[in-house]
Amino acid sequence: MSNNFDSYIFDMDGTLWDAVDSYCRVWNQTIADCGLEGCVPVTRPRLEQLMGKPLTEIERELIGNDVPEFFMEKLQENEISMMPHLGGTLYPGVADTIRELHRNGAKLFMVSNCQKSGLPNFLRYTGLEPYFTDWVSFGDNGQEKDVNIRTLVERYNLKHPVYVGDTAGDMRSTHAAGLPFAWASYGFGHDLEGAEYILKSFNDLLK
Repeated sequence: MSNNFDSYIFDMDGTLWDAVDSYCRVWNQTIADCGLEGCVPVTRPRLEQLMGKPLTEIERELIGNDVPEFFMEKLQENEISMMPHLGGTLYPGVADTIRELHRNGAKLFMVSNCQKSGLPNFLRYTGLEPYFTDWVSFGDNGQEKDVNIRTLVERYNLKHPVYVGDTAGDMRSTHAAGLPFAWASYGFGHDLEGAEYILKSFNDLLK
C-alpha cells in the first residue's frame, strides 16, 4: 500500500492507540466535578460503542440532554490536565510504521473527532509529533471529519491520499471527502463493508 499513496491521514482512537480507559477516568472526573451524582458512570464498554462520533453526540449519549453549559469546558480542562499523564497504548507496529512511512517520503496527517487538546496530547505523549505535517480535530473548528479531511487535502494539494480509520463513521466521512478508506479492523468498528483496504495490523500499510 505504501507505494500507492503519497500521503496518509489517520484517525487516532482505535487506529493509532487505545486510550479508552483513560478517557473514562476523564469523563467520570468531569461528572463528579459538575455534581452530576445521578449520572451513570462511564465504563469502557459504553464508551467503546461511541468512539469515532463527534463529542457533542458522545456527550448526549453519556450525559443526556440536561447538561450544564460548562460541562464541555470542564471536560476540556480535565483532559488537558489528566491525559498527558494517563495517555494510551499504541497498537503494535504503529511507531515503527509511522517512522518508515515518513522515511519513505510520505506526508502524514491526523483528523479526529476529539477535543482540541486530543491530537497534540497524543503526539507529545507518543513522541510522534516530528513525523506529522499537520492535524485537525472537531475540537479545533466544530467541523465533521469529511470537511476536515478535505481541508487538509486542499491545503497541501495532496494528489494520492488515503484515510486510515476504524469505524463506519470514519468510512462514511472518508468517502464523502472523495478518498479511499483503509479500515483498521483491529480497532473499535466491526463488520464494515465497502472499505477499499483492510488492515489486520497497522504495519499492513507497508505491504
